[in-house]
Amino acid sequence: MAQWLRKTSALGVAAVFGFSVAIAVNALADKDQATDSAIPLNELRTFTDVLTRVKADYVDPVTDKTLMDNAIRGMIDRLDPHSNYLDKAEFKDLKETTTGKFGGLGLQVGMKDKVITVISPIDDTPAQKAGIKAGDRIVKINGEFTQGLDLEKAVKQMRGDPGTKITLTLVRDGVEKPFDVTLERAIINVKSVKARMLDPNFGYVRIAQFQSDTTEQLHDALNQLIKDNDNKPLKGLVLDLRNNPGGVLQAAVGVVDTFVNKGLIVYTKGRVEDAQMSFKAHEGDMLNGAPIVVLVNGGSASASEIVAGALQDDSRALIAGERTFGKGSVQSIMPLTNGGALRLTTARYFTPSGRSIQGEGIKPDVEVHQLKVSDIDKVFSIKEADLAGHISNPTKPDQKPAAQPIKQIINTDGKPLVETDYQLYEALNLLKGMSIVAHRDRESTK
Repeated sequence: MAQWLRKTSALGVAAVFGFSVAIAVNALADKDQATDSAIPLNELRTFTDVLTRVKADYVDPVTDKTLMDNAIRGMIDRLDPHSNYLDKAEFKDLKETTTGKFGGLGLQVGMKDKVITVISPIDDTPAQKAGIKAGDRIVKINGEFTQGLDLEKAVKQMRGDPGTKITLTLVRDGVEKPFDVTLERAIINVKSVKARMLDPNFGYVRIAQFQSDTTEQLHDALNQLIKDNDNKPLKGLVLDLRNNPGGVLQAAVGVVDTFVNKGLIVYTKGRVEDAQMSFKAHEGDMLNGAPIVVLVNGGSASASEIVAGALQDDSRALIAGERTFGKGSVQSIMPLTNGGALRLTTARYFTPSGRSIQGEGIKPDVEVHQLKVSDIDKVFSIKEADLAGHISNPTKPDQKPAAQPIKQIINTDGKPLVETDYQLYEALNLLKGMSIVAHRDRESTK
């Protein structure tokens, strides 16, 4: 997730570092200063020695800019998989991504065990339509091995002009051999929030990623669902965060705040004062306490985990699906004087109960895997009354209900939901059960 910190202190750090390096290089001959200064003079001496030798002896000429950029990238890339240096063009791409419009394939990727790995495909993009899945490892791009390729360069290679094609070679768990997927690049214009009615009184909201305007889109979607429900309050909502790779921290906070009235949503811990943050909910629940089921899976990361963790800790929602990705760190974007930026991990975030999700993820309350169910039309509900020789009901002796096909919920593709999205089908069943229990609780208190 990117927390946008536009503070002069970030520029100041960069300026001070550069000034300090200049002083250190001029002072290398003065050993007395090395003992009194916090600047690592011996290490800087080694750095300048290596720089000089590469410039003089490397087989091909290399510019000072290339060497320094590579040195900075190496320094940052070795910290963790999510910290990196962005040049001017890469910084521009990042800003476009957070606003939801950019050119490419629609893949959120990261480094895992030094391999470029798909965190999640983005909805309605070439990657998602081609069947690329969370956890797929990209071992080749257009026939070239990605081993040793840093993440930003890989992303740059996958982006390009709309209409141009690219071939990715993927390794997938459960598939014996690597396989190729050829995709056509497109303008990726991501709509953060989608919504529809699943059944009368029960709504569905899908958040594809967290953008700066996600909270406003969510509020509009909920208002539209109420209108679609004959202007009656919803009895429950499925919030789908599957394959949502994260995004803007404040958007995740806003989503949680939409459904809770009070209490802590998330807090962060880091080394500097700016990294110590906490966010609390405000009065107002747009669902007025109606039950929520949050769907997650291994592609739900970062801001998605903040939402799932906060709603779980608050007992506001039931979390269903599969364990989430486990990215519990905050990246601050620090603009630099050269037009680029530093994306640096500056904090870990914690759920209201104090859980760190880093490396662990959110464990769902109800585990539901994405199964394939077929021949649903042949399934019938068989009752006691259908069995030969059943005894009669003394209060209703003449009634014999006929066997009926199980009611089908139709998905947007016109097929039964149980066939096309089993996890969502089960989430709706859970939601209906929660709604019945909530109604009974309200009735018992009257």
